[in-house]
Amino acid sequence: MDTQTLLPSLYISHGSPMTALDAGEAGTFWRRLGPAITATFGAPRAILAVSAHSLTREPVLLAAPRHEAIYDFSGFPDALYQLRYDAPGAPALAGRVAELLRAAGLPVHTEPAGGMDHGIWTPLRSMFPRADIPVLPLAWPPMWSPAQLFRLGQVLAPLAAEGVLVMGSGAITHNLRLFASGRGEVDAPEYPQSAAFRTWVEQQARSGGWPALLDYRATAPHAAYMHPTDEHWLPFYVAAGAAEANGAQARGVRLHSSVTYGHLGMDAYAFGATAPQLAAALEAEPAPA
Repeated sequence: MDTQTLLPSLYISHGSPMTALDAGEAGTFWRRLGPAITATFGAPRAILAVSAHSLTREPVLLAAPRHEAIYDFSGFPDALYQLRYDAPGAPALAGRVAELLRAAGLPVHTEPAGGMDHGIWTPLRSMFPRADIPVLPLAWPPMWSPAQLFRLGQVLAPLAAEGVLVMGSGAITHNLRLFASGRGEVDAPEYPQSAAFRTWVEQQARSGGWPALLDYRATAPHAAYMHPTDEHWLPFYVAAGAAEANGAQARGVRLHSSVTYGHLGMDAYAFGATAPQLAAALEAEPAPA
């Protein structure tokens, strides 16, 4: 296998739904990310999306022939609810993924259900605005440990050679209780705890520090403060595991670093042998007008 043709896997911080209306730094990055992927590897054949907002007791593949945006939020401007992102589904891919999971002894269910939560459609609307790439949402159990979710990702690793982009969507830091602290401005100065956690993740991911990452609750600075519940962080492990092809150790390349409201991190990572290629392509990609 030519490892230069393998799609890297991604972990994206999707942030507030308002990013779909007011792009900010992360939205601008997403608009560059999609074209950089296509220019470097060709357009993905499909996208397997693992979002913090699609949670189940056991893995469930949403294998509808078509998906629409789900507005799984409230209290936002009316204009946000008018945005659409209708994408084809991937029923055939659902069969392939179910086969991989069952062969590994993992539970899996397939439902002919459709819909993409905002953790999926918000970034994809900027990355691939034509909505012409089939999407397969994979709902997952938030009670699984980082090691179990890393293993889930490892089972998905063959998809990289089949043109399937594995995308985890969550938030590098996610403590929504901090919105009550009075820092309501999107460009508020960053909390030191957020900066420390994001820096630690980058260092560990870059060096392949998986023992520490898998035990992040005990080893990362301010882990519980930045993630009182960790469903927005855990898709990181699925994305990282999906890059462990042919015994190669998954190392993460941070593609984007920013923070909103002082504490909601918007970092994005690529994993796998070709992650540095994607990072280089992004550096060369001109900013969108």
